[in-house]
Amino acid sequence: MPREVDRRLVARIAPPRVVPLAEPPTGSGLLAVPGNAGPPVLGHTLSYIRYGSAFTRARHAALGPVSWCGFVGEHVVIAAGPDATHAVLTNPDKAYSQDGWRFLVDDFFHRGLMLLDGEDHRVHRRVMQEAFTAPRVRGYVDRTVPVLREQIPTWPRGRELRIYPELKRLTLDVATHVFMDDRSGPEAEQVNRAFMACVQAASSIVRRDLPGTRYRAGLRGRALLERYFTEALPAKRAGDGDDLFSALCRARTPEGEAFSDADVVNHMIFLMMAAHDTSTITSAAAAYYLAANPEWQERARAESMALGDAPPDAEALASLRTLELVMKESLRLAAPVPVVMRRTVSDTALLGHHLPAGQLVMVAGAVNHFDPAIWTDPDVFDPARFAEPRNEDRAHRDAWIPFGGGVHKCLGMLFGSLEVTAILHELLRHHRITVRAGYEPRWDNTSLPVPADGLPLRLEPLS
Repeated sequence: MPREVDRRLVARIAPPRVVPLAEPPTGSGLLAVPGNAGPPVLGHTLSYIRYGSAFTRARHAALGPVSWCGFVGEHVVIAAGPDATHAVLTNPDKAYSQDGWRFLVDDFFHRGLMLLDGEDHRVHRRVMQEAFTAPRVRGYVDRTVPVLREQIPTWPRGRELRIYPELKRLTLDVATHVFMDDRSGPEAEQVNRAFMACVQAASSIVRRDLPGTRYRAGLRGRALLERYFTEALPAKRAGDGDDLFSALCRARTPEGEAFSDADVVNHMIFLMMAAHDTSTITSAAAAYYLAANPEWQERARAESMALGDAPPDAEALASLRTLELVMKESLRLAAPVPVVMRRTVSDTALLGHHLPAGQLVMVAGAVNHFDPAIWTDPDVFDPARFAEPRNEDRAHRDAWIPFGGGVHKCLGMLFGSLEVTAILHELLRHHRITVRAGYEPRWDNTSLPVPADGLPLRLEPLS
C-alpha cells in the first residue's frame, strides 16, 4: 500500500474499546491490564506482521507500558518501555519462564539456550561460555575475514542489487566456515532453506502438521538439520578443530560439566540460525542507512581505508568507531529481534498491574529504542547519539537492548558485532552504496524482520 495509507492505518491501531485482561485479587491494590482482543481468531496478528514495532509503539502510546492484545487465539501482555522490559528480563521474583518461547519455537529449536530455564539454563550457559571466550572469538574473526574478502569484491555493480539475499548467502557461508569448518554448496543451500523453514514456522497461524503449511515445512526442516549435525558430530568429537562445532564438543567447565551429543546438536541448530539471521538483518539495515546517508558512508570509509589492505583482526575492527556508531544506530532503528517472549509461572505484578499465572508476555524491547524521553528525534538516523557527549543510550540501562537482557542476554553479541563490522568494512573498501531517491525499506515481521523486497541498493566503483 502507499506509505501514507500505512501511516494512517498505524495511527488507528489504538483500540476503540478497552477491556481488562483479568480482575486483580480483591484488596491487592493492583490494576487490571488494559487492552482488547482484536478481530476474531487472528486478533492483531496481521497488524503485527505488517507493522512490527510500529504496532507495539502505537499500543504503548495509547495504553501505556503494560497492555494486552489478541494474537492467534491467545491473549498476550505487551511489556514495553524501559521500566517494564527491565522488570521482566531481570525477573527478580522468578515469575517469568522461557515457556513463552517454547510455546512458539520448541518444535523447531528444541532445547536451544534461549528456551532453557533455571539451573538447566545456568549449566548450559556456563558450558557454552567456553566456546565464546575472547581468544575463541578472535579466532572466529580470523576465519570470517577471508570469506568476506573472497566474495564481497565480486558483487555486481552498476545495477540495483537485492542486498538482503546476497548478505544472507554470505552470512551462511561465514556461519558454515566459522561454526562448521565447512563451505557453502548444494548441501549448505538445503541447510539454509531448512533454517528459513524453521524460523518462519515459529509464527505459523496453522500450528498442525498439515500438507502445504509452514508448520509442516518447519518440522521437515528440523528433521533435516538434526540429520545434518548428527552425521557430522562423530568427526567433530574425534578431531581438534577450532570451529564452534568442535568447541562445543570439547567445552568443559572447571567442574567438568559438558554437553551430550543431543545437547551439541540442539545448540548448533539454534546458534546457526541465530548467528546468520541476526547478522544478515543488521548488515542489511546498516547498508541501507549508509546508502541513504552518504556523509556517514564517506566518514566510515575513510576510517576503513586508513586501516590499509591487511586483513583486519578483532582489535582492528573494534577500532572502527564510525562503523560502531552506525551499527548501533541501525540496531536501534531496525532491531533484528524486536520482541522476546516469556510466560508467567505464578501470579505476579508488573508496574502495578496484575498478571495471572500462565500468562504469555511479549517483551517489546524495540519500543524502548524510540522512547522520546530518551532519544532525540527517535525516528531520525543519527549515529552521533551514541557518542560523547550525548550518550543517549545510557539514559536508562534498558534504553538500548538489541541483544536482550538479564541472564538470557545474547552470548554471541561480541562475535556478531565484529562480524557485521567486518562485512561493512569490506563493503566500503570495494563499493560505494547508493539507493534510489525516496526509497524506504518495508519490513515483513512474519518471523524476524526481513525486507519485503530484498532491499534493492546499488553498488558503484569507488572511482
